[in-house]
Order: sequence, then C-alpha cells, then structure tokens
Amino acid sequence: IDLRCSGSSAIDLAYVACGRIEAYWEHPLKPWDIAAGVLLVSESGGFVTDFQGKKDYFENGTIIAGGPKAYDAIYKILNNTK
Repeated sequence: IDLRCSGSSAIDLAYVACGRIEAYWEHPLKPWDIAAGVLLVSESGGFVTDFQGKKDYFENGTIIAGGPKAYDAIYKILNNTK
C-alpha cells in the first residue's frame, strides 16, 4: 500500500477517474474542491460517497472515491467494519 497526497482534491479525483490511483478519501473539503472530480469519477464508473456511504459529501465535506474493490476496502477501514 502506498499513500500519497498531491495537495489538490481535484487532481486526486481526476487520477481516480483515469485509473492512475485506486482510491481517494479526504476531509474536510468544500464543494468547489470536489465538484468536478466527483463528476469525473462517477462518469468513469467509480463510486463516490461520504464517509457514511451516502451522497452527502457536499454537505459534510467528507469523501471516499474509487473503483469497486478499492472503494469497499477504504469504506471498511474508515468505518471499522469487516
């Protein structure tokens, strides 16, 4: 496992969308930090939710994004589930 932070939510989400990185999670974020990236990930077939698995990422400022396997793994880690 390799963890990196580019310093830009927009570029990290774009990297998830194109497959350059497997997953991304972050908090706190503002809607303008993630709006374009959420669209890119969603349109590329990825999953995007807040830390509770809901679509309230613009309201609460938390985000998990990734492909199916990576998203599930990150969600489970962040929520201490198996």
